[in-house]
Amino acid sequence: MFGKRGNEGFGKSGGLASPPPAAASASAAPVVARPAAPEILAEPMRDPATQRQQVASPPPLAPQSPARKRPARTELYYDTKSQVFSALIDTIDLSQLAKLDAESAREEIRDIVNDIITIKNFAMSISEQEELLEDICNDVLGYGPLEPLLARDDIADIMVNGAGQTFIEVGGKTIESDIRFRDNAQLLSVCQRIVSQVGRRVDESSPICDARLPDGSRVNVIAPPLAIDGPALTIRKFKKDKLNLDQLVKFGAITPEGATLLQIIGRVRCNIVISGGTGSGKTTLLNCLTNYIDKEERVITCEDTAELQLQQPHVVRLETRPPNIEGEGEITMRDLVKNCLRMRPERIIVGEVRGPEVFDLLQAMNTGHDGSMGTIHANTPRECLSRMESMIAMGGYSLPAKTVREIITGSIDVIIQAARLRDGSRRITQITEVVGMEGDVIVTQDLMRYEIDGEDANGRLIGRHMSTGIVKPYFWDRARYYNEEKRLSAALDAMEKTKD
Repeated sequence: MFGKRGNEGFGKSGGLASPPPAAASASAAPVVARPAAPEILAEPMRDPATQRQQVASPPPLAPQSPARKRPARTELYYDTKSQVFSALIDTIDLSQLAKLDAESAREEIRDIVNDIITIKNFAMSISEQEELLEDICNDVLGYGPLEPLLARDDIADIMVNGAGQTFIEVGGKTIESDIRFRDNAQLLSVCQRIVSQVGRRVDESSPICDARLPDGSRVNVIAPPLAIDGPALTIRKFKKDKLNLDQLVKFGAITPEGATLLQIIGRVRCNIVISGGTGSGKTTLLNCLTNYIDKEERVITCEDTAELQLQQPHVVRLETRPPNIEGEGEITMRDLVKNCLRMRPERIIVGEVRGPEVFDLLQAMNTGHDGSMGTIHANTPRECLSRMESMIAMGGYSLPAKTVREIITGSIDVIIQAARLRDGSRRITQITEVVGMEGDVIVTQDLMRYEIDGEDANGRLIGRHMSTGIVKPYFWDRARYYNEEKRLSAALDAMEKTKD
């Protein structure tokens, strides 16, 4: 709007000119409640010279870190924004604004805020006014200060630790952002706006909440009194461009031969568990593997917050539900997995296995639902198997340890281990088969491992994916059933040649 209003609102020196004529203002803002304008004009005005003097001498700014791209905002900026925002709420007709599309509503708000700044005679440069306009539009129509961060596709995580501190993860490294909220009340308001879109709430009586953004990004909120220094908001962002295995090869997460092996594992309906730590890329890898599910298959997904982005036409997405304010109505992951079995699924995909639902998932894998998948938090494939045993015990099952291990062995075919290394890079570090039992011990064999050789001058780790020399995996007969044995043999041979 500044290109259109530049001659009206600004003089040659960059200061604000006199208010525009009433007729022009009326035509520019059809959703403004007109009776409110005289109230703004009638507000007692401070001496313009005094006000300009205050604006010209802001408090000294703290030294900025190299990561910050703009100066930290002063209290004067937030005071000005608060006054303009209050006047906007008094002036605008929200019911009319709600009828406009997002772009029209944004332009309408910009016009009204321009008029308010002019009437109140705030001395601001063009860049300061543009920044204020953008912030207020984000507050009214979006997620406030988070909007610039959400618009960036290079950010993997956004971590807000109270109103005054925001960290972001870029390129595997965590850095502090210059974004901050006016106060904890504004931050909590943004959190409530996010969670309300998926029918959930966060307040003192329900201070912990998992939710998602419209693009599928994962959101966690923990509010006071549990969070001592103000609401803590964590957003795990999803990239707008969905990754595939070819891109993982390009990034060095896996070799081309390893990617072919993963394609075959997904294609021949092996039961897969993706293991890894927080932020290691488990969900991203799960999304990649689902690309190789046949379009004719009926897939049902169960998640705490719906994050998976399957491209198949026949997908049913299920999501858990927390208890209501009376503590009733909760639908757990176990309830969803049990219900899946009545919905004629061909594959069941559990976004994250955390508790006793692992028993129902294993039962499903072992009773005709081949090709089912899930993710689990564990540092190695062996720890993944131990965690499954522990989670089954959490469900109250009093089964002998050997029986539990036999169930796991008969259900899981492949464990794929993902890891986030200390330099911030993400790698698939192991592809491991579950072979069988020897006595009371589960036997596994690695098809591929990632070995670290050292690091370069920039601190980046140098490593390579190594074949373990297995030329005939345990799922060979399954690959032959799907006519994939030649491609599987070629991939394993190529991995062995790369090793040599």
